[in-house]
Amino acid sequence: MNHVQEIKDLLSSPKRIAITTHQRPDGDAMGSSLGLFHYLTALGHKVKIVSPTPYAEYLAWMPGAKDIIVGPEDKDLAEWTFEGADAIFCLDFNALHRINEFEKSVRDSIGKKIMIDHHMDPQEFYDYQYWDDKASSTAEMIFRLMEELDHLDYLSKDVATSLYTGIMTDTGSFRFTSTTPRVHRMVARMMETGINVNAIYDNIMSNSSVDRLKFIGHCLTERLKVVPELNTAYMMVPKEVFKTYNIKTGETEGLVNYALGIRGVKLGVLMTVQDNIVKLSFRSRGAVNSAQLAGNFGGGGHFYASGGKSLGTLEETEKKFLALLEDHKEMLLAD
Repeated sequence: MNHVQEIKDLLSSPKRIAITTHQRPDGDAMGSSLGLFHYLTALGHKVKIVSPTPYAEYLAWMPGAKDIIVGPEDKDLAEWTFEGADAIFCLDFNALHRINEFEKSVRDSIGKKIMIDHHMDPQEFYDYQYWDDKASSTAEMIFRLMEELDHLDYLSKDVATSLYTGIMTDTGSFRFTSTTPRVHRMVARMMETGINVNAIYDNIMSNSSVDRLKFIGHCLTERLKVVPELNTAYMMVPKEVFKTYNIKTGETEGLVNYALGIRGVKLGVLMTVQDNIVKLSFRSRGAVNSAQLAGNFGGGGHFYASGGKSLGTLEETEKKFLALLEDHKEMLLAD
């Protein structure tokens, strides 16, 4: 059950509001957070966004991004923001461990916790929720909430720019199956505010450094492995490769899609070593449930896009992954 009336009542008078999202925020995390920020600020609330980790450089152009509190860089301010909040909006994640070291600060805060999200199987850490795992993005959920509250008059250019960015990135530029007619109607309404969709696309998709392009080339030529008999392709990227190509936060975004883009491949996986943990990104198509596979690595997400992690070495993780493929051969080979 979604708590629309409770959220409406909460927002009916000025509040101190904190917004937070998952570690290493992507386009949807940033877009939904900034969209909600501009909307709630226009309603008269005092609003701060706390990111649990730095955000990617390619998202720094977004309206309001420079005012985000980056938690590890100003931990005292981040914790004070959570502690003093009347309400904390938790966007684009469904379990508090996704905000790293600030899990306790949010959990212990007396402020009401509102989860707005679209991932499967949320944990019940919230007071109120606005959730739909069939939604294209959390940015879509923010638009829908504004619509249900009869607040689309507050859809300013900054709100629309932020939400459009979130929807565009989480739908693969409107290619994924989550791109419904309803999504296109929402985007049309956003475009009516006068946002520059060409500039948004260029800022996100045409903003790579030379090092990043060389990094992608290295991964495709040296790190890509294909298991054609199981319709699978994957890449393993050790830490030293990130150092060689000076890869920064967020610059692996979209890399896993190259594996899924191979003819006949139904499962693409990227394994990267980050902070001595192997992070796994799963992308799938057809009958392949990536969330089910990611669950074997303590993760989850969506049917076609999920993530997990491993405390083992890259080689140990690969061995476990290959055994997992054999266990799910029927699903991988299904028409």
